[in-house]
Amino acid sequence: MSKLQKGQPAPDFELPASDGTRVRLSQFRGKSPVVIFFYPKDDTSGCTKEACGFRDAKPEFEAHGAELIGISSDSGQSHAKFAAKYGLPFTLLSDRGGAVRKLYNVKSTFGIIPGRATFVVDKDGLLCHSFTSLTEPEKHIDEALLALRQRREVF
Repeated sequence: MSKLQKGQPAPDFELPASDGTRVRLSQFRGKSPVVIFFYPKDDTSGCTKEACGFRDAKPEFEAHGAELIGISSDSGQSHAKFAAKYGLPFTLLSDRGGAVRKLYNVKSTFGIIPGRATFVVDKDGLLCHSFTSLTEPEKHIDEALLALRQRREVF
């Protein structure tokens, strides 16, 4: 699959949340921007830094009206434990077969470590920013906030 381009519609998906409800990206269209962050695995050092960084910056994301959604291949039960352990106040979705990861062209490292990528989708459902870095988990927060700030300045 080719790389997603800025300005194109973000691929829609539907995945289960840790509480068993199903979340569809299109349910936010017309309502709020969405920050989607793909991460390798619950409760690992880099992923914990990233998730806690998003948690700590949640007030700033809320100031931009943005929803935060984390996605990994972990189970809903694993997500629930991870969220409870670190007080994560946002939705974690289970992409068990990796279909959404493939849809967003998030590559694995060495073919075994699921990639880390963040996408910012505006309230019209268009992709306005993407960032990929397996080794800089905390930079994903800065990149997403910068994209939201720049997006706001356009209006």
